[in-house]
Amino acid sequence: MSDVKLFRIDDGSVHELPGEALQVEKSLQVLFEANLEQLLGIRFLATEHSTGSVHSGRIDTLGLDEDDCPVIIEFKRAVNENVINQGLFYLDWLLDHRKEFQWLVMEKLGPNIAKDVDWSAPRLICIAGDFTRYDQHAVKQIARNIELIRYRKFDAGLLMLELVHAPKQSKSIATIVSGGATQIASVTEEAVEDPYLSARIESKIRKADPALLDLFEGVRQFLIGLGDDVQVKELKYYIAFKRLKNFTCVEISPLVRVVTLFLRLDPTTVELEEGFSRDVTKIGHAGTGNLELTLRSMNDFAKAQPLIRRAYEGS
Repeated sequence: MSDVKLFRIDDGSVHELPGEALQVEKSLQVLFEANLEQLLGIRFLATEHSTGSVHSGRIDTLGLDEDDCPVIIEFKRAVNENVINQGLFYLDWLLDHRKEFQWLVMEKLGPNIAKDVDWSAPRLICIAGDFTRYDQHAVKQIARNIELIRYRKFDAGLLMLELVHAPKQSKSIATIVSGGATQIASVTEEAVEDPYLSARIESKIRKADPALLDLFEGVRQFLIGLGDDVQVKELKYYIAFKRLKNFTCVEISPLVRVVTLFLRLDPTTVELEEGFSRDVTKIGHAGTGNLELTLRSMNDFAKAQPLIRRAYEGS
């Protein structure tokens, strides 16, 4: 059971707000679907999506996340419901029906987004009032991109989301030292393989010189070290670091020898510095986040750290 408690502070005294986790009602699913972007950074596509007469099932919610990866959301309506196995069944169905999913994206979000759907790391999110210890153990044994999210409803119209489990890394970047030269190699852990999609970011990493690799690795280690809940997801053009939502996206550019960060921070709350930080709210870019930081040295990285922490804490 969850041990999260919420208190109201009133004139030096604290009063616990009673929380409840009822069986998931349809109204809660409707609430999530109407606010998916605000809650989870996911664009809503469909509800109760039929998998056809052969598979005979209905996916609770289909969406596309901020990295253009497909997302299946399943709501666990009873403690003994095996929502994880059900979700895995739908995830396999999704991978076998990519064209159908992309057609749905085209209808809802337009052809430009549909052509950029990233199949390297499709996600399964299970939402419940609570999970058993068997649920949490099971997902650790399954090499798939599965997230467990527990919710609590409190008085005064408060909704709490708790990330119970998430794969630490969709792809990890490991430093390998061989023959005196430092190289970066990709190690697949808990994602569906698609070598073509990850080739761009991998090739950039491999072309970087040792100094740039040191800077990149320092940034990566710092981001991972912010908390046990940090997830790493390697995509076509960048590497995303997230909690419930992305808080930092990282690019590496070997030709100009910079590491570029996109932070989920309001640029108007930051004193911008030419050549280091800029507002990209109205400038097209890969990755999420409207504050761009350009790192050319460890000194730039040191300046960036307080802003990175702010983005992490706000995510």
